[in-house]
Amino acid sequence: MDSQFSDIRKEYKKGKLTRNTISENPFEQFARWLNDALHCGENEPTAMIVATVSPDGRPSTRTVLLKGVENGKLIFFTNYESRKGRQLTANPYISLSFVWHKLERQVHIEGKAERCTPQESDAYFSTRPYKSRIGARISPQSHVISSRMEIIRAFVKEAARLTGQTVPRPDNWGGFAVTPTRFEFWQGRESRLHDRFQYTLHEAKPASGLSCPGSGKWEINRLAP
Repeated sequence: MDSQFSDIRKEYKKGKLTRNTISENPFEQFARWLNDALHCGENEPTAMIVATVSPDGRPSTRTVLLKGVENGKLIFFTNYESRKGRQLTANPYISLSFVWHKLERQVHIEGKAERCTPQESDAYFSTRPYKSRIGARISPQSHVISSRMEIIRAFVKEAARLTGQTVPRPDNWGGFAVTPTRFEFWQGRESRLHDRFQYTLHEAKPASGLSCPGSGKWEINRLAP
């Protein structure tokens, strides 16, 4: 192993996480930590690594931006025909990871994704900068292209075609809302004895035996570092 990599070491000393200080609700704990990341100068505090799985069981990851937390769901937007969009259509189970280096913290979330309504996607799309809206219309995201010039030409052509008009959201672009079933909060500590707490959702079971979404209880456990 190359010593210039294996010799890299850093002691984590910026915080700690205890059972007495964490929230009973993982969304409240996440909101606290996200707020800290937003105000500490963290670069791209809403960036999250999204992992999906192909129909043949092969995982893939990429980074997107969190755009909302509403009604117990984490929301991001993408091209539905992109690699992640197609994989989520075939298999909606997903994981999200936030890494905040300045705070020496990580959050890992697992759950199930579903498409946002067209109305929700329209509402967000209308807030995007003009050039980003044009870009979303012309980019065949994740598909092979011949050159960057191909995209630039398509962008210029579409911008000219829609001059003076409202830029409509393309049908193949919109939001995914992720309903979590597991959270893990990770705080770096000295000697690699990190603090890790896991929240696992246990759905309530009525007399019928069917689960009641949103009525479950979060079980909290400390994990070994």
